[in-house]
Amino acid sequence: MNGFLLYGAYGYTGRLITRMAADYGLRPTLSGRNEKKLRAMAEEFGFPFRAVSLEDKVSLTEIVSQFKVVLHAAGPFIHTSGPMHQACLATGVHYLDITGEIAAFAAAQSLHAAAKAKGVMLMPGVGFDVVPTDCMAAYLKQLLPSSDHLTLAFAWKGGGVSHGTAMTMVEGLGEPGAVRKNGKIVPVRPAYKVRDFPFVAGKERTAVTIPWGDVFTAYHTTGIPDIETYFSTPPAQIMFMKASRYLGPILRLPMVKSFLRRKVAARPAGPTDEQRTKGEAYIYGEASNAHGEIVRARLRTPEGYTLTAITSLLITRKVLNGEFEAGYQTPAGMYGPDLVMEVPGVVREVV
Repeated sequence: MNGFLLYGAYGYTGRLITRMAADYGLRPTLSGRNEKKLRAMAEEFGFPFRAVSLEDKVSLTEIVSQFKVVLHAAGPFIHTSGPMHQACLATGVHYLDITGEIAAFAAAQSLHAAAKAKGVMLMPGVGFDVVPTDCMAAYLKQLLPSSDHLTLAFAWKGGGVSHGTAMTMVEGLGEPGAVRKNGKIVPVRPAYKVRDFPFVAGKERTAVTIPWGDVFTAYHTTGIPDIETYFSTPPAQIMFMKASRYLGPILRLPMVKSFLRRKVAARPAGPTDEQRTKGEAYIYGEASNAHGEIVRARLRTPEGYTLTAITSLLITRKVLNGEFEAGYQTPAGMYGPDLVMEVPGVVREVV
């Protein structure tokens, strides 16, 4: 068996992972549907490639069987992860992806017993979604083991949004938000809560609840039953989210989503190298218990897509080196709260 298969290699994040792979001593086989794009990348980077559609189950299973690990980077994952899950389970190959979609996490977790029986690890969310926030959740739980409420928030400085991220956002338009209460994920209206957070010392930024992947994953990592996740965004965006409470049926119309997909396709693929280099990301977390005790902490990390490439490669290397546990796993649940501290430039502090 070879090293790992990178599916979705010619997408924005897949290409970034490809560019950085050699820095981590890794040699991916590039994969996706488009043979022409793969061939051009293979010539540019000197890596092998295999073209295959996720809809071609026979060919997909045959190709996946030649590897130890699949790193899946082609979203939206609620549409693409299922065929790759099945191919990995059929061949005993470990599955990683870079999703942040609650439904995609739930789909992987539903296969826990099957994966355990096959000796396969399923670990979605090995990028910015959800490594730094998952590590924050685990860190806060370590500081206050009796925690029963968890709040996670993140913000970006600089950077931008890739086509894949934007397409996932389009898929979610008009849908409710989500929080976890008493251990159960429950739908809430868009912009359910708005709060200010001190992402950096002495300066607060406004953030709004969104259905971030940690609503699913942090519970599996920590067992904390009540979880809310926030994203810092401009006031105009918050106003739009509130308006979407009433515009949901319109935003869900196929013609509206088709129009928005075309608008996304016309935009740049993602942030430039200069934007990524200058950008940063911030994570704030707090956990509390029934006695009123509260612990708080902050993380500062590289820009989100840069972090995604680094953490996905770090975790791929760990799995290739035999550091895995069969079944559905979360990043910090498997590798601990200090996983994110392996990324150069990450700073963590208790506040």
